[in-house]
Amino acid sequence: MLPDDYRHMARALLLARRGLYSTDPNPRVGCVLVRDGEIVGEGWHERTGKPHAEANALEIAGGSARGATAYVTLEPCCHYGRTPPCTDALMAAGITRLVAAMSDPNPQVAGKGLAILRDAGIAVDCGVLETEARALNPGFTQRMIAGRPFVRVKLAMSLDGRTALASGESRWLTDEAARQDVQRLRARSSAVLTGSGTLLADDPGLNVRLAEATRQPLRVILDTALRTPPTAKTLRLPGPVLIFTASADPAKRAALRVAGADIAAVPSAEGGLRLHAIMAELARRECNELQVESGPTLAGALLQAGLVDELVIYLAPLLLGDRARGLFRLPALTRMQDRWELDTVETRAVGRDWRLTLRPR
Repeated sequence: MLPDDYRHMARALLLARRGLYSTDPNPRVGCVLVRDGEIVGEGWHERTGKPHAEANALEIAGGSARGATAYVTLEPCCHYGRTPPCTDALMAAGITRLVAAMSDPNPQVAGKGLAILRDAGIAVDCGVLETEARALNPGFTQRMIAGRPFVRVKLAMSLDGRTALASGESRWLTDEAARQDVQRLRARSSAVLTGSGTLLADDPGLNVRLAEATRQPLRVILDTALRTPPTAKTLRLPGPVLIFTASADPAKRAALRVAGADIAAVPSAEGGLRLHAIMAELARRECNELQVESGPTLAGALLQAGLVDELVIYLAPLLLGDRARGLFRLPALTRMQDRWELDTVETRAVGRDWRLTLRPR
């Protein structure tokens, strides 16, 4: 590695983040072209179907790309998808070196792009700021490797670990700053998921309300018996809605389809629906990051099923008392060694509240 490799890759990662809300289902990718120590072109992938980061950077660089080093946050693609292969464009432009932050987990690429460039006589290095690059695309990586989305469960709680009063009332535990922060998490997600219980109790919109957001994530409802009313708020908002159910009731299905929902059948399981089957179907629909905003029953079921990759908990400086509802519905423990252990990734103040980011150990 050369002394400036980390500096230029850091710039490429900053560019990639500009596509945080828009590239889905594609990964967020940035590219910087450097020749004789000077940046001659840079770009990022803006949205699916549009040119990739490498193509945008090459267009800016023009003839200056010949003899340059390309810094890319993800291994260049080498197959025809919605756009032509980036390996072909880089070779045609005459770059002499390629530095990638990480290899592409997509089986259609997975090292093949780097090999093609090496075989063409281009010097190739991989692994510069790899940890940061992986953190930018956790959902794309997991979908390609594990066949399911990266599942982020968002919860809000009081200082004594409660999410709502015994009556179910929960608005508002957190202040406006935290609620805006949730909007940013929704905007980067492929889909936002809730259960029918939360939908019936709160009638949430589940949509993104940010001026900078250019798309609406898929809104997903888990509804075993199709209790969702066709008048639900989320069905009246722009953007797609998908309802997973075990019910074959033709009248209910027809009414929800007329209201704009897509209905997907999934087998039932004890206490609800088969969660692993739901995750597989969402991956098939190219969902990378899934944000779950639900009550304690679904949150607990996902945790027990080993399907929670990240917890984002907003902690409000208030107390609700021991009769209020808790975060997760989980089996009672009789031994401390059976406890659910979490690793703290980040603790950050958001307005008057705190945001805790944790991952199951």
